[in-house]
Amino acid sequence: MSTPIVLSTLNARFIHSSLGLRYLYANLNELRTQASIFELTIDARPIDVVEKILKLQPRIVGFGVYIWNIEQTTHVVTLLKQVSPETVVVLGGPEVSYEYDQQSIVEFADYVITGAADLEFANLCRLILDNQYPAEKIIHSPVPQLTEIKSPYPYYSRKDIKNRVIYVEASRGCPFKCEFCLSALDKTAWPFELDEFLDDMDELYERGTRQFKFVDRTFNLKVDTTIRILQFFLDRLDDNLFLHFELIPDHLPEKLKTVIQKFPEGSLQFEIGIQTFNTEIQEIISRKQNNQKAIDNIKWLRNETSAHLHTDLIAGLPGEDIDSFARGFNLLVSLQPHEIQLGILKRLRGTPIIRHTDIFEMVYNPNPPYNVLSTNKIDFSTMQSITRFARYWDMIANSGRFPNTLPLILGDEPFEQFKKFSEWLFKETDQTHRIALAKLFSLLFEGLTAHFQHEENIVTEALQKDYERSGLKGVPAFLKQAKTTLSIVKGAKGSKRQQRHIP
Repeated sequence: MSTPIVLSTLNARFIHSSLGLRYLYANLNELRTQASIFELTIDARPIDVVEKILKLQPRIVGFGVYIWNIEQTTHVVTLLKQVSPETVVVLGGPEVSYEYDQQSIVEFADYVITGAADLEFANLCRLILDNQYPAEKIIHSPVPQLTEIKSPYPYYSRKDIKNRVIYVEASRGCPFKCEFCLSALDKTAWPFELDEFLDDMDELYERGTRQFKFVDRTFNLKVDTTIRILQFFLDRLDDNLFLHFELIPDHLPEKLKTVIQKFPEGSLQFEIGIQTFNTEIQEIISRKQNNQKAIDNIKWLRNETSAHLHTDLIAGLPGEDIDSFARGFNLLVSLQPHEIQLGILKRLRGTPIIRHTDIFEMVYNPNPPYNVLSTNKIDFSTMQSITRFARYWDMIANSGRFPNTLPLILGDEPFEQFKKFSEWLFKETDQTHRIALAKLFSLLFEGLTAHFQHEENIVTEALQKDYERSGLKGVPAFLKQAKTTLSIVKGAKGSKRQQRHIP
């Protein structure tokens, strides 16, 4: 049996689910019975993806195209059109909504819908299935009224709820104009009707959903709405509930604080975008942020609540040098969030950050993820070292596996010390990925003792505590090495004693 319409995307990981595809599916309305959602991951071989899609015998295949899957999706689309040229390929998503004439994937597609395609995709499918093919390849979708969009949440399956992160949104858009973000193109933020949204959340909860990841750019923009949503989940609180929200860092009034304090440990995570503490850089990129309020709020959240704090900094912003970035990093470390995500600036298609390219000599990778390679303030070599720094920081600090060892690395100058350590790690391993955990423990022992001159007994004690927490079995290499060293030292002392008794 054929499926005339297939909605597909390649997720970064299996646990991810596509909210966008479910919006498209929900709003197909009478065509829903002729459609199916088909998700794979970027690790799948393109030829296998094509084979599986064609087994469904679709007439139309719609692909969601994002920064993390553009290269793989391009391979899939080119193969699909080679094998089955009669299959109509429709593209949508951020990677083809702006500067689409520079994307090779567009050449092989039949249609491209730019912007929010919730309603426009269904309109296009109706025409194609009725053998009325639009003459224009590029279809510019107007911003739909949220009241016209049907809910996607009934189309998370039981398998999704059991195995995947469930993404939800109480609003769309953003009133801020940070130039590195696609949300800078929005005129404002638009909320979904709150009672209807909470009814959807209640249905998801009753079906067993316990992990809700909100994708709202400004969840705490309207505090009364934020409080209602938080209270909704407080009323349903159990040991498995976990909520993720993105917070505006300098907007945390007292009545919101009171509600946040009611959530127990392990139930609440806040993503807090700082990006830079440098006020001059904030002005260059049109970012409005009260740094002191942001600092005070992070301190309060860390000390007075059980929320897990995930904070963000961006390296390579126009006009920011390495010293400014280091100061921001050190300040954020002093606030002790649970995670500091170090991002390298990306030149997302359509974002206003491009206006600074010439003035600040911004050189970007022409391939995804379009990361900045150098600026007039940070050369290529330094940018590469920051990129490695960020990867090792994820392994050691953000992983949460080394709470006892990390302070030995950071000392009183966190950025400078970790930078030195990351440079040593790269010199030793020549890799920033796939370092086995047991190997990483050994490297930490070697680096801290042999190269950074920490006392061996202090390093061993810290690593042993972290090793026991990690769940690894057996005697770790660093303990074997420490015992061997201790035996050699004891043997040497014994030899000296014997020598003193030789007549």
